[in-house]
Amino acid sequence: MRDWAGMVMAGKKRVAIPIMTHPGIEMTGRTVYDAVTDGQVHFQAIKALDERFPSAACSVIMDLTVEAEAFGAKVDFPKDDIPTVVGKLVGNIDEVRRLEVPGMDKGRIGQYLLANRLAAENITDKPVFGGMIGPFSLAGRLYDMSEFMMACYCEPEVAELLLDKCTEFLTAYCAELKKQGIQGVLIAEPAAGLLSNDGCSQFSSKYVRKIIEAVQDDDFMVILHNCGNTGQCTPAMLETGAAAYHFGNAIDMVEALDACPEDVLVMGNIDPVVLFRQASPDELYEATAKLLEQTAGYDNFVISSGCDVPPHTPVCNIEAFYRAVEQFNLSR
Repeated sequence: MRDWAGMVMAGKKRVAIPIMTHPGIEMTGRTVYDAVTDGQVHFQAIKALDERFPSAACSVIMDLTVEAEAFGAKVDFPKDDIPTVVGKLVGNIDEVRRLEVPGMDKGRIGQYLLANRLAAENITDKPVFGGMIGPFSLAGRLYDMSEFMMACYCEPEVAELLLDKCTEFLTAYCAELKKQGIQGVLIAEPAAGLLSNDGCSQFSSKYVRKIIEAVQDDDFMVILHNCGNTGQCTPAMLETGAAAYHFGNAIDMVEALDACPEDVLVMGNIDPVVLFRQASPDELYEATAKLLEQTAGYDNFVISSGCDVPPHTPVCNIEAFYRAVEQFNLSR
């Protein structure tokens, strides 16, 4: 993967890797519920997109409930929309102390491992990136995000203990994902965008770095995603040592590129809802073309969606995105 990243940066053509699985679910005639509960259905959606669109890599669903569910959190499953965590699992130091770090046999973990393994076994001409939540975002789902934010500053021993347990589980989960044969993982840490740079460093990056140090090597890449970051915590993100950084549409992409080293991949940041899902094909084409022109001088840039492309995104819009990339490359 180190060589792959080098080839991306050395290549004259701009590559595209939107974080996208939901349109593949719809292409196969299945529901979101089917895909997030059945690894075979999940894989078929990944495969359908791989066969239809020229992405430089494949990715699994960005489901930020599967890890919380493994801990025991209650999850609501709409038929045709992404799952959501309901309520909170822990709320004080005693409950956090009693919280058990789950094994790989809990909840839907096995189905996600299956989807990653099938993708790795059947898609061999490009990288396959798994996905998982980050420790701060997971802790917020277990504790309630507003209350956990307060705990970080008013009850730091509670926050640190919960973050330690989340990091222990996520490190084991990431190692297990790696065993499935995939080439990397995208760690989604959107809630860390609520923090200042110092807060992000203390309560997110320190723990993300532990995961990265345990799994990242020449053959396995970690991409850190923080779509909540508006620029204030980019330095803290860089402290993690990730091989690539993925930004959401809340940030100026050129400013993000200027803040990142030239030897790491930087990805983003076409709005997944306002543009991919809601805009016309012409509007999405123009926005994509504009971002490509603005970032033309950065060899380490990979154009992507700002976050997971949502359910019910029109296929004609996805085609417009790739058409803009194709036209840009023809002009180079």
